[in-house]
Amino acid sequence: MRRRTCLLAAAVLVAASGCGLTSGSPMVDDVEPGTIGRGRPLEGADLTVVSKEFTEQLVLGAIMGIAFEAAGADVLDRTGIQGSVGTRAAVENGDADATYEYTGTAWITYLGNSKPIPDPRQQWQAVKDADAKKGLTWLPPAPMNNTYALAMNQANYRRYRTTTLSQVAELSKKDPAAVTLCVEGEFANRADGLPGLEKAYGMSIPQRNITQMDTGIIYTQTAKGACTYGEVFTTDGRIKSMNLAVMADDKKFFPNYNAAPMVRTDTLKKWPAIASVLDPVTKALDNEVAQTLNAKVDVDGEDPHQVALDWMKEKGFVKEG
Repeated sequence: MRRRTCLLAAAVLVAASGCGLTSGSPMVDDVEPGTIGRGRPLEGADLTVVSKEFTEQLVLGAIMGIAFEAAGADVLDRTGIQGSVGTRAAVENGDADATYEYTGTAWITYLGNSKPIPDPRQQWQAVKDADAKKGLTWLPPAPMNNTYALAMNQANYRRYRTTTLSQVAELSKKDPAAVTLCVEGEFANRADGLPGLEKAYGMSIPQRNITQMDTGIIYTQTAKGACTYGEVFTTDGRIKSMNLAVMADDKKFFPNYNAAPMVRTDTLKKWPAIASVLDPVTKALDNEVAQTLNAKVDVDGEDPHQVALDWMKEKGFVKEG
């Protein structure tokens, strides 16, 4: 899975180049405070923003950097680091100051826990408490939750009328041939993927009904109806653009992956206004917003930074300089 794998590659990168921060360029957006950054409380700050390499992270990294710019900071853009570990290490060791990270990634991948916490706020609090000892501060999370889900096209939705994973489980027992899956190889074997899902919902999908493929192909094949259900990420823009129906995880099996600002504690002590600058922006980031912004990049081919800038202006967070 894109944000939960790449651990070996990232570890090599960290060892080889101090977490991979070998390049970066200043953000030069001509922006002024809108509803955030009034009084320019970050005037004089030099802040480095990092992100992982996939679309959503590039957009979130740009959003964070633009917010800092509007508040008066000089921002170094080091978004697009390969893998989760390198991104976290950059903030933890002082090569960067802040990033948008996912609560589930921290809890499971970085902190080594095997069981997610079902309540999203409690999950965030647990991560916040654990990382406080590591010199990292987690600011309040966004509503957006980029976790696993199963989705189907509209034709199959009209045929089977399932809206929850419990109903998918019922369908698998009633009509086993009806439930075919398109999934990633990792999802097919992870404890927090298909094996755990089957156990939690009391279903057993025959291997002949499961086709493993790359992430991007899953969306197109699900949209075509090559499989009844496809594994998706809940904030992916292709859900909206392909008009896929997402099954609700009514037993709350999948981990919460809410995005939240993860800031180096020393940086936050020096520039405490970071919290008030980011808070309104973070609160505005829900799944619908994330899907829309991601689709502008993945479907419409727009530049991630420009997508972030346009949204920040549209919401009134910043103004043209």
